[in-house]
Amino acid sequence: MSGASIPVRTALGAQRVQGTRPRILQAALQCAAGIAAVLAITAFAHAIHSLLPLASPLCLVIIVAIARWCGLGQALAASVVAVSAQIVFALPGPFTLDMLVDRAVTLSVFILSAFLVSRISVRLAESATRSSALSGQMHDFYEFTRRTLQMNVHIEPGAQLAELVHEVFALQAVAIFDADLHEIYQAGYWQDDPQELAQNVYYFETTDDDPKTGIARRVVRLGSVPIGSLVLRGDTTPLVNNAIASLIAITFDRYRAFANENRIETERRTEQLRATVLDSLAHAYKTPLTAIRAASSGLSEMGHLSPAQADLVSLIDEQAGLLSELTARLLTTARLDAGEVAIHAEEVGVGSLVEEVVAGLGERLASAKIVIDLPEDSLVFCCDRRLMSMLLNQYIDNACKYSTYASPITIRAVREQAEVIFSVRSFGPVIPIADRERIFERYYRSSTLSSRASGTGIGLAVAKRVALIHDGHVWVTSDEEEGTTFYAAIPAPAQKRKSS
Repeated sequence: MSGASIPVRTALGAQRVQGTRPRILQAALQCAAGIAAVLAITAFAHAIHSLLPLASPLCLVIIVAIARWCGLGQALAASVVAVSAQIVFALPGPFTLDMLVDRAVTLSVFILSAFLVSRISVRLAESATRSSALSGQMHDFYEFTRRTLQMNVHIEPGAQLAELVHEVFALQAVAIFDADLHEIYQAGYWQDDPQELAQNVYYFETTDDDPKTGIARRVVRLGSVPIGSLVLRGDTTPLVNNAIASLIAITFDRYRAFANENRIETERRTEQLRATVLDSLAHAYKTPLTAIRAASSGLSEMGHLSPAQADLVSLIDEQAGLLSELTARLLTTARLDAGEVAIHAEEVGVGSLVEEVVAGLGERLASAKIVIDLPEDSLVFCCDRRLMSMLLNQYIDNACKYSTYASPITIRAVREQAEVIFSVRSFGPVIPIADRERIFERYYRSSTLSSRASGTGIGLAVAKRVALIHDGHVWVTSDEEEGTTFYAAIPAPAQKRKSS
């Protein structure tokens, strides 16, 4: 192992020597040229005594030029040689103290000028380098932005973004973590699996730039909400890293917004199709149901039926009536969901509405104890009477199905501020908290109630739609002591009330 490493070190040393020699040679040549220039000017000025006052200014110009284009070392060497030459050419004349002070001041001016000019030159070069690098980064970022906007947002963008960042910014490796899908997308060469690294950046919200490893970490945020993370390995700057993370967040948001639009449109079309099918089925059922009810009524009127036959005819008529009611609910549900139901608003007395609904339920309430609680007998509000009858009918019918035998069912209506609040309370199984929102969804039935009575899960959905059409809302409360109460709040502006 050690023997194999010697040639490698030797080769590296040779490369360093080969790289250093041209620089040393170039500096030596620059230094020699500067020294030759100041020597020539000094000699020429001393040869022509009238030009002697111009020797120091001309040497200063040469030294400044050397400091600007060659460097501080070369300029210092030229400064020392220029002053030394002036002393030498002044010999064998008298060398006074004033002459020594003059030469010391001249050397100080040369050195200070060389130092200042060389520092300014270095700073200008560094600034030019930074400007060039920033210009290149801005060009890369512009290209990245342009190509990101042209991406196909029909497919998940993580893999596309990783490849794009790796390609445009010429990085060694890129890893992007999408927290929503819990997926890691990578490009380039990673010595270790970057999954844990990218996930830690997201979970611990780490943002840093490590110059030793060349790894930059950024949390990808949409506003203040973290939605993923970005890990880069390569030559980048904090500014560019932040910009890349921001553009990735925007791209993720574009993709999800587009996906949501597609989902909403799909759901809308599905809902339209479902409403159309329900409407068609409801209309198709009406004709045979009408015939069945007409036939059963005809059999009853014919007479001469035995008790058993009369019971069968009565059962046919009853069940046909239930099926007709269910068909009407389906038809109304389809039209409500499709937004095809127009509200025929009129002023309705709450007392008469409740009594009408209770009377219409007839035999279904025979075994129930109905309590009607109307604190304000003359309460009037504006609504569609037919739709509100459906809502109350569903609430009361629901209470009859699930209430404990012989327990009271309380129907109440009160005005609170600008609303009339209807409530139907009964005592039976408690509805779990998790089900209290969902039982108003179409076809959903609470697990604690589904085995107690038959049902389709449509009625409460219709009740909710009726309330929404009236700009109202529905909710339910349920506990063992107070029972289960279904509410419907319907706006009732003051100007729509009748005066008593």
